[in-house]
Amino acid sequence: MSWYKPDDVGFAVRRQLAGIGLGARLFVRLLGTLGGSLKRFGLIRDQIHFLGNYSLAIIAVSGLFVGFVFGLQGYYTLQRYGSSEALGLLVTLSLVRELGPVVTALLFAGRAGTSLTAEIGLMKAGEQISVMEMMAVDPVQRVLAPRFWAGVITMPLLAAVFSAMGIIGGWVVGVLMIGVDAGSFWSQIQGGVDVWQDVGNGVIKSIFFGFTVTFVALLQGFNAQPTPEGVASATTRTVVVASLAVLGMDFVLTALMFTI
Repeated sequence: MSWYKPDDVGFAVRRQLAGIGLGARLFVRLLGTLGGSLKRFGLIRDQIHFLGNYSLAIIAVSGLFVGFVFGLQGYYTLQRYGSSEALGLLVTLSLVRELGPVVTALLFAGRAGTSLTAEIGLMKAGEQISVMEMMAVDPVQRVLAPRFWAGVITMPLLAAVFSAMGIIGGWVVGVLMIGVDAGSFWSQIQGGVDVWQDVGNGVIKSIFFGFTVTFVALLQGFNAQPTPEGVASATTRTVVVASLAVLGMDFVLTALMFTI
């Protein structure tokens, strides 16, 4: 007897398509909540504090140590070609263009994304979502939208903190520890970093990553099975799906930014 069952394959494909459709509808609804959410900005402000302030420590410390590593590795690489004065430019471009947005998004998915998924999943398991619907309160507008827009706002701010701490880390290693000229370090940054092409591209990436990570976290929590195992599984899927989505989107955005 063959293990292959066409009915099972068809059911799995239909279930995946239905999930994609539900996700697309939820994303459109969240985008449509912008006006109503701004009228109640206090809810967004509280979520910005929850998502951003509680993620600030890990973002800042991670950025600092990434800067340490880049300063050390970059110096020994540039020294081979007699260009150690360009260390500041190398560290800054690597952070603001690529590592700042990407690593921040991955850390954000692991720290804030899992919190969002667990919070929404537990609200669903405790039937709080159902109670809101029975009271004619839209849970998307009241619960999901403030968290969604808070994540979109928070991500670029955290990416900026990560990049700034990384540059400071590169300066500490390159200038204070190794002995690169401080004037050359900062002048190379001022002369070689373009605000629109380099910093602007990093900001655009971080905004897209904010949409992606926050939406994935909310979607997984909102669709989680109302059981402890279901919430745990949804939290795991948040990290996996959000991380893969960030890396894939980073490639697409980088290709578009350097070809247009």
